[in-house]
Amino acid sequence: MRKINNLILTVFLLTFTVFSANAQTPKVKPLQKGKIWSVEKANNWYNHHSWIIGANFIPSTAINQLEMWQAETFDPKTIDRELGYAEGIGFNTMRVFLHSVAYGVDPKGFKSRVNQYLAIADKHHIQTILVFFDDCWNPNPKPGKQPLPKTGIHNSGWMQDPGVREVKDPKQFNILEGYFKDVMGTFAHDKRILLWDLYNEPGNETKRDTSLALLTKVFTWARQVNPDQPVSAGLWAWDFEKLNAFQALNSDIITYHDYEEEKAHQRVLQLLKTHGKPLICTEYMARSRNSTFSTILPLLKRENVGALNWGLVAGKTNTIYAWDTPMPQGGEPKVWFHDIFHKDGTPYKPEETEFIEKIVKQPKKETLK
Repeated sequence: MRKINNLILTVFLLTFTVFSANAQTPKVKPLQKGKIWSVEKANNWYNHHSWIIGANFIPSTAINQLEMWQAETFDPKTIDRELGYAEGIGFNTMRVFLHSVAYGVDPKGFKSRVNQYLAIADKHHIQTILVFFDDCWNPNPKPGKQPLPKTGIHNSGWMQDPGVREVKDPKQFNILEGYFKDVMGTFAHDKRILLWDLYNEPGNETKRDTSLALLTKVFTWARQVNPDQPVSAGLWAWDFEKLNAFQALNSDIITYHDYEEEKAHQRVLQLLKTHGKPLICTEYMARSRNSTFSTILPLLKRENVGALNWGLVAGKTNTIYAWDTPMPQGGEPKVWFHDIFHKDGTPYKPEETEFIEKIVKQPKKETLK
């Protein structure tokens, strides 16, 4: 969700080299090592899937995760229509954010709506990566009516999960554990779910290593539930040495975010591949930063890396606007930052959707077994 610049990438390359050189005595050790998927199991799982391609999805009528999942604003009609757009260009995977606050208000109804969403996605031949926790954007989520979008501001209403207080207060972890285990346990054997993304961008919004306590708990809870699907937490900030080591060592499949241009992205791939496990890029595509479908998708297809861009349909999240280039006067930016379709299903750039359809049809390369 956030920019990583080339300076930070350089720091990552140096840090990773040092970490690899000292791999015999890592500062961070994996939890419950016997339950983490082996390289062989991970690659076998990956080879049984078509090339994973899709988007991060929220319906255009929702400003944030709460508005997507709360009973009053859950919008299956829009979800159905917009997942149809995704199916039409060959997408087979969506990454979707849950929210503990929406669950807390109505646990049974929340799980029912998740099940309803999964049924709609399955109808469109789409599997889903479900995301539990998230350190991005606004720090104090509240149930009920959500804020209106701020004109021209990227993701003005997106909510962290949990809030800042809960991340820093271990006393709150028992409540989060109940939510996590109930939801994962309910869907632990559901083939409509591709993968569990346990924590989006841990350490963001200046939290850094303070998020490690909750991240550690989350992986522990996941191993206790022991779902059929793999679990992961994506690497995203290359100078977060301790978090990166923990995430990579404890993930069944390596997931990551990269909004940089092709050469920088390729260097990241070359290093992450040293883990020997399949890779899925769960966030990319920021047009004004030259992370585009035409520049990045060929790289990811060639390297057999899953590809999920940010944004499907332009809507209340305002992600057609760039992170750091607001347009308070509103209007449509000359270059959309994220997203592929207008609400009526018209592509922002027809040549992009044609390119996506074409590359999807190319044969997939198997990973090493």
